[in-house]
Amino acid sequence: MTDASSSGPGSGRGPGSVLVLGEALVDLVPADGDAGVRTAQPGGAPANVAVGLARLGGRPSFVGGLGDDAFGSRIEAWLTGAGVDLSLSARSALPTALAVADPGDHGNTYRFHLGDTATFELPDRTAEATRFGAVYVGGLAAVVEPAAEIVAATARAAAHGGLLAVDPNVREDRTLDPVRSLERLRELVSLAHVVKASDEDLVRLWPDAEPEASCRRLAGQGRLVVLTRGARGATAYVQDAPAVSVPAVPVRVVNTIGAGDAFMAGMLAWLGTEGEGRTELSDGEARAMLAYAAGTAASVCARAGTEPTAPLGV
Repeated sequence: MTDASSSGPGSGRGPGSVLVLGEALVDLVPADGDAGVRTAQPGGAPANVAVGLARLGGRPSFVGGLGDDAFGSRIEAWLTGAGVDLSLSARSALPTALAVADPGDHGNTYRFHLGDTATFELPDRTAEATRFGAVYVGGLAAVVEPAAEIVAATARAAAHGGLLAVDPNVREDRTLDPVRSLERLRELVSLAHVVKASDEDLVRLWPDAEPEASCRRLAGQGRLVVLTRGARGATAYVQDAPAVSVPAVPVRVVNTIGAGDAFMAGMLAWLGTEGEGRTELSDGEARAMLAYAAGTAASVCARAGTEPTAPLGV
C-alpha cells in the first residue's frame, strides 16, 4: 500500500480543518430512464462528506484506501478535483468496493461487494487526529474490517483531543454482522461530541426507545445531536435547552442519494465557521445551522449526483 497525495503532506490542518475517515467506493445507480441499467458514480458516505465540505469552502483531508483500478483512479480524480487533500490516504493493489443502489419511495437500499477490496485497507493515521479542528467518522468503514479497528482507534484519539463528529449511518447487508456492527456504532456515538442520525438509524441502534428520547439522552450527556427525518425536516438537541426544528427545503426531488451526507457536510461547514467549533449553541445558532444543512441537502436532492452547493440566502 502506498500513499496517495494531492496537495502535499499535512495541508489543510489546524482550526477549521476536518479529517474525514472512511470509505470511498463506487455506487452503481439506475441510469436515467432505464431502471434495468446501472451507471457508476463515486460515492461512499465519508467521501461524499469530504467532497461536500470542499465544495462548501472547507478544508477536508480524507483518509481512505484507493483501489488500483479504473474505479480507484476515477475516485481519486473526483476527490482531488473537488479540492480534497489525499496526502493521508493510501493506494492498494486491490480493487474498489461496489455498492449497488436501489432507490425507492422510502429511501435507498443497497447491496454491497466489499470483501478483499482496497476500500477498507485504511492507513493508520491515528496520530494525526488531534491536529485537525474536527474529525468525522461514519459509514461502512466503521463496521467493516480491517477499517473498523482504525476508525475506532482514530475516534478514541479524537474524542480526547478535539471535536469528534459521528454519523452512524446504519447499514444492513448479508455481509455485515448485525450485532457487532451495532456495537461498534454505539461505541462511536458514545465517544462523539456531535452526532447526526436519521430516525431510522436511531431505531436500529436503540429499538426500545423512540428516536426523540434517544436524542434527548445523548444530548443530556453533553453532545450536540441532530435528528434528520428526510422530507419532515430536522431537529437539533442541545444539553439543557429546548429542541429546535426546521422543515426540509421544498424542492422537486430528482435524487436522494447522498442527501444525508450533504446535510452532514453542511453541519460541519457551519460549525467550523459560524459556530467556531463550538457544540453548545443558542436557539438561534442551532436554527441557523440546521437551515444551512437543510439547504445543502436540498441542493443535492434537486439534481443528479451527490455534490452539494452552498445554499443561497441562508
